[in-house]
Amino acid sequence: MRGDRFCSRLRLRGQGLAPSADETVTTAIDGRSKAQQRWLVVMAMFVLWCVDIGNAQSSPPAHSGQEEISSQNVPTFNNSSQTAQDDATKAAQKPGSVIGTVLDQSGSVAIGAIVRLTSEDKSFSREVVSGDNGQFAFSNVPPGNFQLSVNAAGFGDRAFFGELTPGQTYLVPSIVLSIPTVVTAVNVAEDPVQVATEQVKEEEHQRVFGFIPNFYVSYHPDAPPLTTKLKFELAWKSTTDPITIVGTGFLAGLQQAGGQYSEFGGGAEGYGKRFGAAYADVVASTFLSGAVFPTLLKQDPRYFYKGTGSSRSRLWRAVNNSIVCKGDNGNWQPNYSNIAGSFGGAAISSTYYPTRHQGMVVLTNGLIRMGESSIAGVVQEFVVRRFTKEKRQVAETSNSSQAPAAQGQALSSKNR
Repeated sequence: MRGDRFCSRLRLRGQGLAPSADETVTTAIDGRSKAQQRWLVVMAMFVLWCVDIGNAQSSPPAHSGQEEISSQNVPTFNNSSQTAQDDATKAAQKPGSVIGTVLDQSGSVAIGAIVRLTSEDKSFSREVVSGDNGQFAFSNVPPGNFQLSVNAAGFGDRAFFGELTPGQTYLVPSIVLSIPTVVTAVNVAEDPVQVATEQVKEEEHQRVFGFIPNFYVSYHPDAPPLTTKLKFELAWKSTTDPITIVGTGFLAGLQQAGGQYSEFGGGAEGYGKRFGAAYADVVASTFLSGAVFPTLLKQDPRYFYKGTGSSRSRLWRAVNNSIVCKGDNGNWQPNYSNIAGSFGGAAISSTYYPTRHQGMVVLTNGLIRMGESSIAGVVQEFVVRRFTKEKRQVAETSNSSQAPAAQGQALSSKNR
């Protein structure tokens, strides 16, 4: 627009059709030189050009309306994108439904079963009861992973896991309830007295080389304690055993042959006195150390074979046999029964054995008997066991057959 106006004015001026102002300027410069005339023309044209530029800047831009329209269209595009996103979010969150049927073992519908649906994040949980046709239904369930738990009286609990997509109607496979298997732990434990009685019967058959009594040793590390009756029974069995009597008679014969206890005299009478004193000594020491004091002090008179561990530990157990024993409570403790029985038996024997220094004899004999107990423990631990192997095999066979009952663990299953 501005260029057209400027060109039209130049054409008018060039053709002589310019306004009167131009004519005045032309007249004024007639008398001047041509160079000055040219400069004046240029100056005039420059002034006119400046005026045209000022008019053009004062007029409003023609394309402002288009820009305004374009700016108005942008919010419209953004609103449509936001609406599409909202629609997609709503579609992803659209709830669905879960339906299914509960049956029992026979395939019949299970009426009244409690069905609980729980979403994975625990934000949704609902419980229904199966109807007359065994069916259940959950509506408005949020999409995602879910768990069904079903339980009914007389049946075991069942669980089902699934995943629900947005707007889906999920059909759960038939849930079959079964009768639970009841596992009952039955503790079967024999009476400790009965077990101890059986073990004493085994011990009464233990013999070295098949004929020497070896009653006061137990090869059961966890043997139950002996009752008073069993303690006295074991002492009676030991003192009345034929081998014990024969051994005592042999000892009396050695004493008489060696002229020991000459006060008893010679011949059959002297032998009888020696035999009576020796046998009384055996009975007194056996009952005092093996029955009377163990009953009063609640201690076990038997030696408990170790058989395992280092030789030093086994030797320590054997030597300590005279001063350490197992109590009826199962704990190791000082062997007061053997100490009292050893010195008590020595005191009793001093009353019928001829002696001049009775107190010294009692002390000496008591210490000797305790030493004999230690030696007997060593023999039991390292020697006797191998010579009673046959009897031990019988005992081990008996124990293996009784072990399941003694241990007391059995499992039985039954259906209700």
